[in-house]
Amino acid sequence: MKNIVLLISGSGSNMAAIIRTAEEHHWAKRLNARVSAVISNKADAEGLALAKQHGIATAVVDHKAFADQPSPREAFDAALMAEIDQHKPHLVVLAGFMRILTPGFVAHYEGRLINIHPSLLPAFTGLNTHARAIEAGCKFAGATVHRVTAELDHGPILAQAIVPVLPDDTADTLAARVLTQEHLIYPKAVEELLAK
Repeated sequence: MKNIVLLISGSGSNMAAIIRTAEEHHWAKRLNARVSAVISNKADAEGLALAKQHGIATAVVDHKAFADQPSPREAFDAALMAEIDQHKPHLVVLAGFMRILTPGFVAHYEGRLINIHPSLLPAFTGLNTHARAIEAGCKFAGATVHRVTAELDHGPILAQAIVPVLPDDTADTLAARVLTQEHLIYPKAVEELLAK
C-alpha cells in the first residue's frame, strides 16, 4: 500500500480535498494508495477532527515544545520525521503546513515531499502572495504544486492553475478564488504521482 502522510497547521481545506478525491476516485483499489495519517504542529488544528471522522490516524508534534532545545528547528524536524516514518510514507504532502523545514528533513524525503503554494511560482515565494500580486499589478495569479527542495518554494513544478486578478480584488477575494483552484489541482497532482 502506498501511504500518504498529510501535514497541516490549520483548517486543512487542501487536506479535505485530497481525502475526498482519494475516496471518490477509489485510490485504495485503483492505485493501492491511501491517506494513512494526518499530522499537525498545532493541537487545535481543525483539520485533525475531519481526518479522525474519516478514520485516518492523527498526531500532533508541537513545534513550541522544542523551543528550549539548542537547535529547536532541527529537534522539531527530527521528532516530526520519527512520527511520519512510522507510517512508511510513499508521499509526504504539505497541506497548509506553516513551518519552514530544515535541509535535513527535505533530504530525508527527497522525491517524496510535495507542497502547494498560492502563487504562480517562481513569482511571489514566501508569504502574502495575493497582496504582493495585486500590488505588483499582475493580471493573473494562481497556485503551484511543486516538489519540495531545500530552497523555499523553488522545487520542480508539477501543476499550476491560473486565476485572473480582477480590478476590485482584495488579497482576501483573490485568495478565495485561488483556493478553489488549489482544491482541484492538488488532489489531481497527488493522484498523478501515485499512478507512476
